[in-house]
Order: sequence, then C-alpha cells, then structure tokens
Amino acid sequence: MKTFYTAAEAARRLGVSRATLYAYVSRGLIQSDPGDGPHARRYRVVDVDQWAKRKAARKDPTRAAADALQWGAPVLDSALTLIQDGRLYYNGQDAVALAATASLEQIAGLLWAGALGAAPEAVGKVARVRVPPRLAPLTRFQAALPLAGQRDPAAYDLRPAGVQRTGLRILRLLTGLAIGAAPSAEPTAARLARAWKVPARARPVIEMALGLCADHELNISAFTVRCVASSGATPYAAVTAGLSALQGRRHGGLIEQVDRLLADAAHSGATRAVARWLQEQERLPGFGHPLYPQGDPRAAALLRALASLAPHGAEARLAAAVARQAAEHLGEKPTIDFALAALTRALALPVGSGLTLFALGRTVGWIGHALEAYATDALIRPRARYTGPLPSV
Repeated sequence: MKTFYTAAEAARRLGVSRATLYAYVSRGLIQSDPGDGPHARRYRVVDVDQWAKRKAARKDPTRAAADALQWGAPVLDSALTLIQDGRLYYNGQDAVALAATASLEQIAGLLWAGALGAAPEAVGKVARVRVPPRLAPLTRFQAALPLAGQRDPAAYDLRPAGVQRTGLRILRLLTGLAIGAAPSAEPTAARLARAWKVPARARPVIEMALGLCADHELNISAFTVRCVASSGATPYAAVTAGLSALQGRRHGGLIEQVDRLLADAAHSGATRAVARWLQEQERLPGFGHPLYPQGDPRAAALLRALASLAPHGAEARLAAAVARQAAEHLGEKPTIDFALAALTRALALPVGSGLTLFALGRTVGWIGHALEAYATDALIRPRARYTGPLPSV
C-alpha cells in the first residue's frame, strides 16, 4: 500500500499547482515529511486522498454520499472512538495505553457511561441456554443469543442504565459459552485465561487483546449493530447482527486466513509461504490498514507484548519473519487480525480463539454503539441510487 506521494503526484491527485499544494501544507490541511533529497518533501497519501475527496464532494454531493460508505467521509456522530494520526482513542483516552492497564469491564464503563469502570454492578440473572457444544464459538454465540433474549424481559428496557445491564449480561453469557461454562460475574479475561490454561505471566496479554478489540469506530459490524438498534430491537438482536458481520472473511474472518498463512509459513518457511500466497491470492491477509498508513497500533502493541513473553520462541520468530516478508514485498505492516492469530499460536490457545477474543472484546463496543443509536431515537434509513431498468410509460 502506497504511503507517500511526491509533490508532483500529490498536486496531480488534487488537480492543483504545486504552489497551491504548498499552501495546503502551510494551512495544516496536509502533512509533509522529509523526502529522499536534501530539499525534497513527500506527502501522506491518506491526507492527500482525504482532501481530494472533500473537493470532489463539494462538486458532486450525490457521489460523495456514495463514497462515504467505503472509507469515506464520516456519516454518523459518535462519542465512542477516535482514529487520528495513527492512534486509537476510546472516549478521548489512548486505547493502547488503556488496554495495557484496564480490564475489559472497566473499558465497558468508559464506552457505555463515559467513565472508566462505570459499568453496572447489579445486572440481574443471566439466562441459561443450551447449545450444541461442538459448534464453533461464534456459532454458539449466535445460537444462544436469540434464546437468551426471549428469556430476558429486562432486555426491552432501552433506557441507558437498562441497556448497560443487559450488555453486561450478554458479555457474561458469551464468555461462559466460549469456554463451555455457566455465566459468572468473574472478569472475562480471568475466565478465559484459566479455562485456556494460560500461564500467569501471559494472562495480561489476554486482557490486552480484549481491550484492543473493544471498538474501532464505524466498521461494518458496528454499523450493522447501529442499524439494528435504531429499529428498536433489543441488544440481544443487535449483538447477534454484529456477530453475523464479524464472521465475514473481510472482517473478523481474516484472522482464520492469517492462521492459515502462519501455519503455511511454519511448514515451508516464511519466504516460500509469503511468495506462494502472493502468487495465488495476490495479497496477504493481516497486513495493511487504510486507517493506519504507518501501521496498526493495536497490532504493534500486542506483538510487542507477545515478543516480550518469549523473545526467542519459535512462534515469535515465525510471526516476525512473516512480517518482514510483508514489509519487504508490500511495504505493509501487521493489523490486529495478524496479531490475534499470532497470539493464538504463541499461547497454544484453542483453535479459533483469536476470533473469540475479537468477538468478546467487540461486544463491549457494540453495546456502546447500540446505546448511542437508542439515544438518537432515529431510524437509520439511507436511500439507494436506482440503477435498474426504468419503468415503461
């Protein structure tokens, strides 16, 4: 993925002269960095492309509305998460720093009620449901949520405090399902770590992974949750919808693809595996994120934590080797999907645990998005631009 434009490329992309480009830089609209030569400058692709889209939007608002659905301009207000200058913030606080020190339940308080640790304590009885134990974890989640929702009349209380209590019941239900145990008030990370037999010194990494996955602004699963919640459906239905989106191969399903890549690299070596994937797939799963041209800070933090546990371990060396090949051939850095797959292998967690961590952590964010949708009290109902045959007159 291209990270920088030259001055000529940036001016051409914007349709302006170099003098105008320099004026944009002086006004702080576009950031420039030192280039290869003594006086050369280079310009961040994300800044230039964003400004180009703004210019186009003023000329063609209809087209701008369509582009907004694909990494375009913001379309909804939210106080949950900010992605800015290569960093991620939950309610104004650095998410990477939070994930290193706060539990998932504490982060829930921040995203649901605006204060770290403000999640409700009295949540009511968590519904007990039975689902086939051999199903994959996310399939168990989706099978259980509608049944649990039917047995939870309090879920229809869509006032903020009621939604928060329901959200915590859902989190406890899903955590129990993930490890084949009854719901419990014990913190999510502690339950997972014990059930998965994670060594004590590695347990903070489980907590970190959950926290880093808590929210990521208006991704496809969060947007789906907001749409469902805007209809007045319960949090159970909203989280079920989020899980459906998460399992797609372009969202959380990427973790499984990364796991296959790492398994291939473990068998045939990183150099051969990466070359084969590029030949056959023309891409590498788990590398390059449009919102982080300089690298996904969530992945960097999680991979550092893993490396510190066993800096000379086979899995740490494997992940580093694959990342070096991706940087050499594509100029791209790991995403959170790569880091979660690497974590699963490094800690010898059950198959699919990376996606399980993602889903449990993201449940907190989904409840936050549902809360905002309920508070807005407006149905999300965009219009389509019709492209089919016109009716005959």
